[in-house]
Amino acid sequence: MDTSYVILGASLAGAKAAEALRAEGYDGPLVLIGDETERPYERPPLSKGYLQGSTEREKIFVHPADWYADNGVDLRLGTAATAVDLGARTVTLADGSSLGWSKLLLATGSSPRRIPVPGGDREAVRHLRRVGDSDRLRADFRPGARIVVIGAGWIGLEAAAAASVAGAQVTVLESAELPLLRVLGREVAQVFADLHRAHGVDLRFGVQVEEITEQGVRLAGGDLVPADTVLVGIGISPNTALAEAAGLEVDNGVRTDQHLRTSHPDVFAAGDVANAFHPLYGRPIRVEHWANALNQPKVAAVSMLGRDAVYDRVPYFFTDQYDLGMEYTGYAEPGGYDRVVFRGDVAAREFIAFWLAGDRVVAGMNVNVWDVTDPIRDLVRSGRPVDPAELTDGGVPLADLL
Repeated sequence: MDTSYVILGASLAGAKAAEALRAEGYDGPLVLIGDETERPYERPPLSKGYLQGSTEREKIFVHPADWYADNGVDLRLGTAATAVDLGARTVTLADGSSLGWSKLLLATGSSPRRIPVPGGDREAVRHLRRVGDSDRLRADFRPGARIVVIGAGWIGLEAAAAASVAGAQVTVLESAELPLLRVLGREVAQVFADLHRAHGVDLRFGVQVEEITEQGVRLAGGDLVPADTVLVGIGISPNTALAEAAGLEVDNGVRTDQHLRTSHPDVFAAGDVANAFHPLYGRPIRVEHWANALNQPKVAAVSMLGRDAVYDRVPYFFTDQYDLGMEYTGYAEPGGYDRVVFRGDVAAREFIAFWLAGDRVVAGMNVNVWDVTDPIRDLVRSGRPVDPAELTDGGVPLADLL
């Protein structure tokens, strides 16, 4: 039997898994396969510092260029995997060659959703997922350029902020009533609407895109929003095609247990593509954020080596838009909480928001307030009852609520 460990996806998750395998003592053949030509890099800068020109290109990469050879990692870039055979334990590559494995990690990530309207594939239509996408948008974001962003999610808003700071005329089109409404709820979503309007962004809510033309974006009803560049940011879909064709269990991602093991005992998954059982929530969840891609790989690596490891970290993500910095800790789905309470000054955008289910904190978000993620995480993890009046009282240290 082949003794190679193979990682599909030369992403942050794939690169950190290779690092963890070596750190945990695996010294056998290790192959990292990616269809991009760039070595593994982190994606958050692509819509933040790198897009704005404040983060140097070399800073986005997970490891220095020579790290892979120095650590015995066979890094194969520009190489697409086309099939996984669970019975033969092989991966077939685009050039027709195949590679055997004894343990396999899927870190295949996700892809931006395309907009299903006429003109959605025009030259001026952009998506933001890869470093080349960010490079093109940096060139597009120039003073006076007319930029239309379709979708007021995290990527759309971060890109809108970058375009606005660059001096472009920015319009954001969103079908919901507010940005990030499903993620944050009405009270906190309004904060981001106010933020972008204060920086001159034209926000249009409750609109439907009918067509993308040479002149711009035509809305249902006939209005045309002029555009030089259109960025579509309507979400991402997990890259599950290989897993599904192989016969692995797939449901909103590749299903795994708490050890990140899939329905095959020697195949694992991590990052955006993994819909992993989470012990804290008692069900599978798939988190499309940097922290999962950073932290899940160590658990996957330890599990691949036959040792016990559980991924039970509280979900976390962050954003930077204009002068607003935010960290979100926890997991609050629509219908999964009763109300939101605030500590601090919401109008000044210096506050903490808490999502409550009954008297338990299920998530917390600190905006321009720092060094509080640990107690927020501990409150979420503890599941203990809290007094909402104390949550909103800035004079009560969060640690005291534990």
